Amino acid sequence: MSITSRLVRYADLIPCKNAFVDTRTPGSDAKENFSLIGPGVSENPNQHVHIPEPHGFNIGAARQPGGCLNSQHSHETAEVFVVHSGHWAITFGAEAGADGEVEVAPGDVYSVPTQMFRGFRKLDEGVGFLWVALGRDDPGRVQWAPKVFDLARQYGLVLLKGGRLVDTTVGETVPPGAELEEAPNAELVRRLATPSADKLASCAVRLADMRGNPRSPLAGPGVEECPVITPAETRDGFAPGPITGWWPHGFNLRLLRVETGARIPPHVRDEEEVIFVHRGTLEVTVDGEAVDMAAGDTFTTPKGATRSFRALSSDGVLAYVVRGGDQAGAVRFVGQRAAAE
Repeated sequence: MSITSRLVRYADLIPCKNAFVDTRTPGSDAKENFSLIGPGVSENPNQHVHIPEPHGFNIGAARQPGGCLNSQHSHETAEVFVVHSGHWAITFGAEAGADGEVEVAPGDVYSVPTQMFRGFRKLDEGVGFLWVALGRDDPGRVQWAPKVFDLARQYGLVLLKGGRLVDTTVGETVPPGAELEEAPNAELVRRLATPSADKLASCAVRLADMRGNPRSPLAGPGVEECPVITPAETRDGFAPGPITGWWPHGFNLRLLRVETGARIPPHVRDEEEVIFVHRGTLEVTVDGEAVDMAAGDTFTTPKGATRSFRALSSDGVLAYVVRGGDQAGAVRFVGQRAAAE
């Protein structure tokens, strides 16, 4: 099987414009949701999944024009935003912004704790894109804030227990005997309280603050590997941080900075590895087969395969990498570098 089957190009993304119960709400009706790897948390059974293979985590995305918002909701597993384009506000509380918000810009990363209400809004003009990592193969379902249910009913959307969405405006009907999902009561809203501002501040890493780890086995001439989310000390030389989280992630997140022409030599990993190119053109070679990734593209490397990377673009490459497990495994180099070591 060609490795191109493991590549999702930005130009080929298939959106769902009716993925959630809030998608008819004015201000939210222009958003697009994507499931790149795994089913994600979509409530629409017609959501297209680009790569269904279980990874231990999910990769999704959201694309929204200026002013468009994603309503307040809570997740059962980790939700990590990598800002690819646009400026965004992540809003906290059962009412958008009631408990504060944080602004994020291209290249920034924000990991939102589980069991709290959050939403996000595109701030500037033009279309923006968020690349999103979700914890576990089954990330559960979304818990919406109370106001979302009232607005959904006004615009013909009904959410059933279990997370299935019924769109009455296109002739869908609630199945006989089906139970409707109810808005959270006051006690549940209280339990989904927003953490302190100090704790929320520890959930962000700005692109400008990301620093290479000299202990990374991938580090070399023109190559830096920067920690972003490291829940625990890893077997490839990374200490916990800068984001550790008091909730489980189940994966590591790194940033690769590769200067023009620089290479990461052939090596093998035994955990899942998903690459997202934020800027530039990255050549990925897997078991002798090469593919060029452009900005916005996503690629999942087969476990146990030999892979190498090279920056082709004149301004280098920035690529985010998700590696499965809290304790990312050791790297095994092959060929000349392995012999030198």
